[in-house]
Amino acid sequence: MRLRGCGPRAAPASSAGAGDGRLLAPPGRNPFVHELRLSALQKAQVALMTLTLFPVRLLVAAAMMLLAWPLALVASLGSAEKEPEQPLALWRKVVDFLLKAIMRTMWFAGGFHRVAVKGRQALPTEAAILTLAPHSSYFDAIPVTMTMSSIVMKAESRDIPIWGTLIRYIRPVFVSRSDQDSRRKTVEEIKRRARSNGKWPQIMIFPEGTCTNRTCLITFKPGAFIPGAPVQPVVLRYPNKLDTITWTWQGPGALEILWLTLCQFHNQVEIEFLPVYSPSEEEKRNPALYASNVRRVMAEALGVSVTDYTFEDCQLALAEGQLRLPADTCLLEFARLVRGLGLKPEKLEKDLDKYSESARMKGGEKMGIAEFAASLEVPVSDLLEDMFSLFDESGSGQVDLRECVVALSVVCRPARTLDTIQLAFKMYGAQEDGSVGEGDLSCILKTALGVAELTVTDLFRAIDQEEKGKITFADFHRFAEMYPDFAEEYLYPDQTHFESCAETPPALIPNGFCADFSPENSDAGRKPVRKKLD
Repeated sequence: MRLRGCGPRAAPASSAGAGDGRLLAPPGRNPFVHELRLSALQKAQVALMTLTLFPVRLLVAAAMMLLAWPLALVASLGSAEKEPEQPLALWRKVVDFLLKAIMRTMWFAGGFHRVAVKGRQALPTEAAILTLAPHSSYFDAIPVTMTMSSIVMKAESRDIPIWGTLIRYIRPVFVSRSDQDSRRKTVEEIKRRARSNGKWPQIMIFPEGTCTNRTCLITFKPGAFIPGAPVQPVVLRYPNKLDTITWTWQGPGALEILWLTLCQFHNQVEIEFLPVYSPSEEEKRNPALYASNVRRVMAEALGVSVTDYTFEDCQLALAEGQLRLPADTCLLEFARLVRGLGLKPEKLEKDLDKYSESARMKGGEKMGIAEFAASLEVPVSDLLEDMFSLFDESGSGQVDLRECVVALSVVCRPARTLDTIQLAFKMYGAQEDGSVGEGDLSCILKTALGVAELTVTDLFRAIDQEEKGKITFADFHRFAEMYPDFAEEYLYPDQTHFESCAETPPALIPNGFCADFSPENSDAGRKPVRKKLD
């Protein structure tokens, strides 16, 4: 597979991608990766600060949390479902002021000596929902504590000692990932608050649904835009020389980020409130269009590009399995095009056998785009042409359907490497024994990894110990069982992978502050792949 260097075509005004003229495919940097390299001088500074300022800052921050806890406990007594009293009682105003002051002191102690605020925060009657982006760290909680706005959070967060009490004070909207109906209830609650004419606190939502490295804005989840109410976009910037803030799926872990950030003399953050965005009638009917247009406005304010990569692409990139995707994979772009064509992974997975049998019958015979479209049961379109070009490496206008089926298998079941390889052997294998040669193995693995070039000679020889010049899936499976890390040793020992060197916790979550609650994107029942330290 090979990217041709041309991004997706401009979408018409009525599409969900309206106005995304800055769309890139793929972005210049993988948005889910953050590489942090310290110079010798910076390492010396960290060592010095670790022994001096770091423990002091940590103690002060902990003390501020403990100081805020009894105030939040008293103020949060009573039913969280009850509509807040209007106007607020004097004692609640005092508690609110004190909590903001305590939280600001905590951030000051952490090195955020000045928080630059641009623009004007809208009143709750003007915009009940604040959409924040880019979401890159748990330090994005700074604007939440400055405004005491409500947020959308996992229901489990309220049970965390001290922190849960502070969270309950801001009257969050809780979403439970164990409740099949929770996402619908969450959207309904947001609608109710958005239409309360300012009686409820504003809700801050991170529509990206996960943390990125701020190099672009990924696809916004539509949950915040389903109510069809005006929103105020808020953009965050961390203009620091050394980026110790960013917490992505590959890179420094949560505790390392906290340690390195508290070891900096000064940390900068900028919060810019953009003008309120009032949706058109078309945007009210189409939350995806509304989300896309708000994202475009925020990207222009940030001076970054937008990309149609999503949280689900992060799951694909970080899926556990023998073949973990390299940083230059084309499969993220392929997955984006699959979504754009309206192909559902669940249905595709059920139809994989049908597709593979059709490709096997072709026996490697190339096909044009019309036949390619008929095989996938979709019409010829710009998006399909972009997908077609991924497999048409020579530009001949002909592709091998087997390669597309292998790529579909990876996208539908990214953690099931051996199932994909077995499917590929059925399509590429000889009729008499299902064996493949080195060339076919190279084609299979290149497609499964989404790369244009791959040397498999050493791997093939290691599997083909009898030097027959061919291997079966049984041979491959046996070798993979004996050497589960064969890819790192034989295929890309010198390349950078998505795989993090950090410990792998047990389950995957979009992010800590704003859970993914969009009902049409429910992942209930999906096997957890990976998660960051919560």
